Amino acid sequence: MTTTNPTGLQHIQKTTRIESIDLLRGLVMVIMALDHVRDYFHYGAFFVDPTNLETTTPILFFTRFVTHFCAPVFVLLAGTSAFLQSSKKTKPVLFKFLFTRGIWLIMLEMLVNNLIWTFDFTFSLQIFQVIWAIGFSMVCLSFLIYLPKKTILVIGILLIAGHNVLDGIVMEGQSFQSILWYLLHQEHMIVSAASDKLIFLHYPLIPWIGLMALGYCFGQLYEKDFDAQLRKKWLLGLGFGALALFFVLRAINIYGDLVPWTVQNTTTKTVLSFFNVTKYPPSLLYLCITVGPSLLFLVAVENVKNKISDFFLVFGRVPLFFYFLHVLVIHVFAIIGILLFGGTWQDMILTAESFLGGNLATYGYSLFVVYLVWIGVVLMLYPFCKKYMMYKANNKDKWWLSYL
Repeated sequence: MTTTNPTGLQHIQKTTRIESIDLLRGLVMVIMALDHVRDYFHYGAFFVDPTNLETTTPILFFTRFVTHFCAPVFVLLAGTSAFLQSSKKTKPVLFKFLFTRGIWLIMLEMLVNNLIWTFDFTFSLQIFQVIWAIGFSMVCLSFLIYLPKKTILVIGILLIAGHNVLDGIVMEGQSFQSILWYLLHQEHMIVSAASDKLIFLHYPLIPWIGLMALGYCFGQLYEKDFDAQLRKKWLLGLGFGALALFFVLRAINIYGDLVPWTVQNTTTKTVLSFFNVTKYPPSLLYLCITVGPSLLFLVAVENVKNKISDFFLVFGRVPLFFYFLHVLVIHVFAIIGILLFGGTWQDMILTAESFLGGNLATYGYSLFVVYLVWIGVVLMLYPFCKKYMMYKANNKDKWWLSYL
């Protein structure tokens, strides 16, 4: 049985979902779509780093920087969701769910996500991105849940705060040890000897595993009997503490990020350099500047309920569905754009050969177009996501929906 609130969004009666968490997740899902539209539509986006101070502009840098919040929030809240499920499941049942869902996400990354990103049925270009990182971290978490929570907390802190000690270890080649290191800590692109296969290890795992472990511990703040005022104090303390740690360590400029900031030839570029933190792998400072404000956002919206919050809640409750659907739609729109405005649509079939050949080096549109397409995609997908959200809410007895 469902009810309808004054804003028109239906809810299952006595829902156990935490709306502030869903709202945060939904907001970053929408922001994430901006980054992916930029990937497919902006000038030179396939080959130009938007945070490169030599070529970027403040608005382009900001367009990229704001999307830095997405992956950390996904991973943190995945760990939080796992903890909240621990109140409903025994440890063996939770272990089975986390382990199998983690493997499922890895398979989705390799077979589904790569296909919709590239439209290459030969899978010559394999990119391991955030779905892969969440899946592998979930597998690791399935074992960690048997440890005391304080031990999980210590492991999470050590992996996040300590992994930048390893920045000086740089591997080359394609030996087993090198590939293992690429998976764990060093972003790398592997090109086969024949150059017909390309594997981009985009999300090194060590800090993501640590962040999911912290997300699991973070879930304790949202237990049913946890005092709301005490939770707000914890969120404020952790949020401002993370921001303070960012500014102190970044000012010292010795530890916490792969690339120190430097004084540039203009004040604007110097500021951009200061905030230009490393995502691959996510540095300690990257996680501080993204997770800190996210925790403060949870405080701000804990009791918010209006049409705007209901809009973002929809995306936050069907994140995996929205993720795959929006990438597919954006990629199709990019092909339609080439057909309408000139170009070779086959170039948008992203194979290893086309990527290495730089076929799309001169392709793209202005940031104005990027933002228009982004808004259009989000609005277009909203009704589909809302219908799927209601389907999931009304069919909780279908176990397989928890994997989607």
